[in-house]
Amino acid sequence: MDANKKVKRCIWCGEDPLYIKYHNTEWGVPVYNDRKLFEKIILEGAQAGLSWITVLKKRAHYRKVFDKFNPEIIARYNKRKIESLLKDPGIIRNRLKVEGTVKNARAYLELREKEGKFKDFIWDFVDGQPIINKWKTLKQIPATTKISDSMSKELKKRGFTFLGPTICYSFMQSMGLVNDHTTDCFRYKEINKLIRDKVKK
Repeated sequence: MDANKKVKRCIWCGEDPLYIKYHNTEWGVPVYNDRKLFEKIILEGAQAGLSWITVLKKRAHYRKVFDKFNPEIIARYNKRKIESLLKDPGIIRNRLKVEGTVKNARAYLELREKEGKFKDFIWDFVDGQPIINKWKTLKQIPATTKISDSMSKELKKRGFTFLGPTICYSFMQSMGLVNDHTTDCFRYKEINKLIRDKVKK
């Protein structure tokens, strides 16, 4: 029997091996790395209107053609580079999203110049500490919260795009600002332990 089937997981990841691995190893783990947070901001924008698995399957290619999500390089993309990307079937070929990636890189650099580390700006929305929820079912988990509304407004004010409240909450869930694994999922307790261990340090 597949080891993945011996444990209880959040039902949203289904049976796709790639999705299961993402759920089991990444989703909900608190992230404090600027580059990783920036990458997820971009990929969440690419996901808008689509399912995350669609983007997840293309993530490796995104990292390749978007210069490993280096904001300094992306911020300098010109029209020729954008047109080249729009011909690449390995990404979501939506002009607004591709141009939005460049816009977000520039906004990110400006924010970092004014505010310092991006991680500090992002984590300040939860006072630097992950929110531990206790959802028993997927239906209980909200699509947005007051915090994601606030994050969306602040990021848009600073020039970011494709970051509405729903996308911001999805970002918060994946980057571990909230633990939204359902309580019957094996990762719920593991994530909580990660959080407690970090607090002790």
